[in-house]
Amino acid sequence: MKKFLVSAVAAVMMLSLFTMGAFAAPTNQQGQADENLRVLIKSTNSASAKAQTNAKQEYGVRWKFEDGFTTDVTKKQFEALQKNKNFEVSKVNKVQIAAKPTNGERSATPSDQTPWGMEAIYNDDAITTTDGGDNVRVAVLDTGTYVDHPDLKNNVEQCKDFTQRRAPILDGTCQDRNGHGTHVAGTVLADGGSDNLGVYGVAPDSKLWAYRVLGNSGSGYSDDIANAIKHAADQANANGVNVVISMSLGSSVKDSMIADAVTYANNNGALVVAAAGNDGPGENTIGFPGGLQDAVAVAALEDRQENGTYRVADFSSRGNPATDGDYVIQERDVELSAPGAAIESTWSDGGYNTISGTSMATPHVSGLAAKIWAENPSLSSDQLRVELQNRAQANDISGGTGAAAGDDYASGFGFPLAN
Repeated sequence: MKKFLVSAVAAVMMLSLFTMGAFAAPTNQQGQADENLRVLIKSTNSASAKAQTNAKQEYGVRWKFEDGFTTDVTKKQFEALQKNKNFEVSKVNKVQIAAKPTNGERSATPSDQTPWGMEAIYNDDAITTTDGGDNVRVAVLDTGTYVDHPDLKNNVEQCKDFTQRRAPILDGTCQDRNGHGTHVAGTVLADGGSDNLGVYGVAPDSKLWAYRVLGNSGSGYSDDIANAIKHAADQANANGVNVVISMSLGSSVKDSMIADAVTYANNNGALVVAAAGNDGPGENTIGFPGGLQDAVAVAALEDRQENGTYRVADFSSRGNPATDGDYVIQERDVELSAPGAAIESTWSDGGYNTISGTSMATPHVSGLAAKIWAENPSLSSDQLRVELQNRAQANDISGGTGAAAGDDYASGFGFPLAN
């Protein structure tokens, strides 16, 4: 799997989505498929509105934004659009999963039904099953999910694909050909299966909204991700339920499309949890969307004690040391930490895999948030976030580079527990 990487992105506020039926690949004169580019087209002034309407008809609309739209074009079309004085045209950023490269280990049954992360977050070395999460939804935005996995299929409520070219949203399909998304979903809510022989996640009674926003390689476009974030928040409000949006993905620079979508979700009652990234142990290496003020950034712990606590993994990205000790979340701050090294969970072949990354830490916190919300359904998402912070402060982390007493740039407020 690829490391959590980055590239720059165009900034625009997300307003709403607009679907079109077909996104056929353009061909060149030799009949071969041209390389496609995902671009954001914005009008340079009000007088170019007609030109934008014509451009929408010519190129098709994938997602509609407040002052523009995204679409797929060939390299030659992109170059031509750049010369058009009516438009401001830029490439859309690609975002990737936040897992460490690994060979992994697969087995027909898990080596441990309650892996060390479950024992740690439940603060119980003898735990055999987990519980909680009733009536809370967790939207996992990732490479998709193998929804027929025996440990997940009882909890799947939505399965949608935001990556396909023929339509921006395909309902009823979220196939995972990578494995990463299935692994993340299992850590959140795997229920051991109907035979009780499988693995358990943090909140096995919660419901899964599996949103495929990344392709088979583990990367995806920021406009697809942004609209999936907004869709999850809108779905929660439409159905009168609470939703945790879990994103084990990111880039090293702030993506304005995703940033605006995270703020939208936060303002509409969702809790957004995201990976800190895998570029540690240096300071100010945190990625985005984890580094956004409206998202809960999660660092990765390893199953190793140092200074009397779990240790922040060296690969885990760090935040801004200038804000240590203030217990106030600002942009580029790590907020919480959770198990993220050598985590066993469900895999897309129906078996299990052990991998590492802040990708693996994030669903521990997402599952815990669902469990707490189920126990306290009247909490707002802001109040839920404070509860997570309070639990973290009660379980400080002092192991690993940058970790220290209290709020620090490596582990944030600390490691929140279920009990």
